[in-house]
Amino acid sequence: MNSPSAICHLPSAPRILIRGTNWLGDAVMTTPALLRLREHFHDAHIALLTPEKLRELWLNHPAVNETISFAPDESVFSVGRKLRAGKFDLALTLPNSPHSAIEIWLAGIPQRIGYARPWRNWFLTSAVPARTESVKMRKLTVAEIWRRTGVPPVSNQIKNNLETGRMPVLQMTAHQIYEYLHLAAALGANPEPLPPTLFVAPDEAEIARKKFGLNKIAQPIFGLNAGAEYGPAKRWPVEKFIAAAREVQKRTNCLWLVLGGKGDLVVANQIESGIQNSKFKTVNLAGQTSLRELMSLLKLCRVLLTNDTGPMHVAAALGTPVVVPFGSTSPELTGPGLPGDKRHRLLKSDVPCSPCFLRECPIDFRCMNGISVERVVKAVLEILNSR
Repeated sequence: MNSPSAICHLPSAPRILIRGTNWLGDAVMTTPALLRLREHFHDAHIALLTPEKLRELWLNHPAVNETISFAPDESVFSVGRKLRAGKFDLALTLPNSPHSAIEIWLAGIPQRIGYARPWRNWFLTSAVPARTESVKMRKLTVAEIWRRTGVPPVSNQIKNNLETGRMPVLQMTAHQIYEYLHLAAALGANPEPLPPTLFVAPDEAEIARKKFGLNKIAQPIFGLNAGAEYGPAKRWPVEKFIAAAREVQKRTNCLWLVLGGKGDLVVANQIESGIQNSKFKTVNLAGQTSLRELMSLLKLCRVLLTNDTGPMHVAAALGTPVVVPFGSTSPELTGPGLPGDKRHRLLKSDVPCSPCFLRECPIDFRCMNGISVERVVKAVLEILNSR
């Protein structure tokens, strides 16, 4: 297996395959690396291998010439056969899984680059060592959470002998976008960060506005996304969303656009009924939009109040400011936009067990309960005033 410096000569207009990530938020965070690759290989034909559910994300994206999609139940052998027809000169796999490395190996692509990881290095021709700034998103065990918080109660003697430390202060370069930029740099691209960027054409936004009856709305449109696929530990409580939305509506006369996927329908309906009254209306579109329509609607919003989830990243990449309560996850590692972007408000409570990266809180959900309605309302109003 060769080192990244041993990448062989490529033709003047190479055919390059990028194996994309499997989740919406991760896919958005790869866009700086893809744009840097386009900048470096300006004459290349760049194809992106992506799950079918994310295919629409890449329509009209300048970094990509072609998308090749695969179904959820499609085997590595089927994907490999599909890729063989592309006659690619080089493949870069962005996920760290053995699965993604096997796909490009089965495709017979002569140069195959990705991060060095167990069980997959043999399938790569160039395995890129991990970055020194890389931070592993390790789930805390329930025992660690108990130790850090003192819940359930333990004796003082035991408590004094246990670790109660917090997560270390992280540099901006710990963010996930730098992981992907480092891989692009292994191919000679510029490693300097760019903001994650997506594109929606003006006519797309206008079509979505008309389709969902927003073309006659004179009020400012704000977005609200209270779901999160990963689990309840990422979700600010519904009653807090409702209280914050009602207060913002009183102060701004906004129209709340309630967004989400089919799995968010129960929460979205709760929020709609909790906000809407004779004076203020909401439009609930959860489960009714394609990915492309969701992008257009997020582009129309002046601000998005959301949990840490895929649409958060999409909104930020489209230029829409976001307000996000963070609990079990880390804005330093996977926050929206370019790290340090002052357009967004990323809110955390000061608790020793956050981030735990768990799907469900094993104690009292203090990370999210510690973020007040008043603080979220203030953050939304700050964004509006700054704009």
